[in-house]
Amino acid sequence: MPPRDFVERLHNALSVVAPKGLKHVQTMACGSCSNENAYKVIFIWYNSKIRKGKAFTEEELQQCLVNKGPACPDLSMMSFKGGFHGRTFGCLATTHTKAVHKRDVPSMDWPVASFPQYKYPLEQNVDHNAKEDVRCLQEVQSLFDAYQKKGRPVAGVVVEPIQAEGGDNHGSPRFFQELQRIVKKNGAALLIDEVQTGMGATGTIWAHEQLGLDSPPDIVTFSKKMMTGGYFYTDEMHLDEPYRIFNTWLGDPTKIMLLEETVKVIKRDNLLEVVKDSADALEEGLLDIQNSFPKLISNSRGRGTFRAFDLPTTESRDKFINEIRNAGVQMGGSGTHSVRLRPALIFQRHHAEQFLDIATSVLKKF
Repeated sequence: MPPRDFVERLHNALSVVAPKGLKHVQTMACGSCSNENAYKVIFIWYNSKIRKGKAFTEEELQQCLVNKGPACPDLSMMSFKGGFHGRTFGCLATTHTKAVHKRDVPSMDWPVASFPQYKYPLEQNVDHNAKEDVRCLQEVQSLFDAYQKKGRPVAGVVVEPIQAEGGDNHGSPRFFQELQRIVKKNGAALLIDEVQTGMGATGTIWAHEQLGLDSPPDIVTFSKKMMTGGYFYTDEMHLDEPYRIFNTWLGDPTKIMLLEETVKVIKRDNLLEVVKDSADALEEGLLDIQNSFPKLISNSRGRGTFRAFDLPTTESRDKFINEIRNAGVQMGGSGTHSVRLRPALIFQRHHAEQFLDIATSVLKKF
């Protein structure tokens, strides 16, 4: 371990789907440890900039062993309300979805910004949603300033292209473009967490491909549908010194083998086009259902088949999920009162039509 051909398999499974501009990859075991170690990379990169290549003294190296001194810098990672990035210790400080994940566990004083809360349909709420973007972006800059004054500067910002656990909350391309500009202006790094959105469900391998960013993000994390965890990163985030990022397995070579075959099937069967076709059927059908049941269904939204809609309350949402499960469809909740759709890449138009028929019959019984 790892096998002799591990580098070749990494190329065939991961490099071929790497986000544009991110030619380096580090494998990990899961989404949480992918983000956790990506945070470490950002902190190392940021503190190295501050030191300007100056080496630590022996005294400073000994101090860091007891969590003191300049080798243990007081830095922070900015995240967003409604974001979910994992349950390990550092990730938990950037997770803001359910109290059950966080209660009784100490955490860091790191900044948490507001994420846009849009009204739908988007075309009927342009002014409101644009103001939401401005409000949240202004808050991001204010937090950069506030934490600089605290002496706990923001080294990086972590954000999901779609807040998948927090309620399927979307940000506009403009929001993400301006966010990246603010992050760069403040000398920090942008981490796009694609643990949930990566690998094609949005109609592209990576959801952030659809955001029109000025340049690639500094780091993109992945797991779940990618079968293995890990992160892609730019040349600037590459660490020269070995052993800074390490754990026992650094991912799972057997999962790399499975991913390699999965990537081949996605290309062979043109599954991204399948996703786009079934997504058209879902989008149109869910809007029809929303119009037919306006007191029950609202805020249909999504990219590709990565979609969601709202019910009026948590109770009505949970009732719908239970009833549609009894009718043969497995679904899950998102946020406080949303239902999320997460079909496989092989989900086709006729499957979408079957789902829409079942959902309609369930709603008629409410």
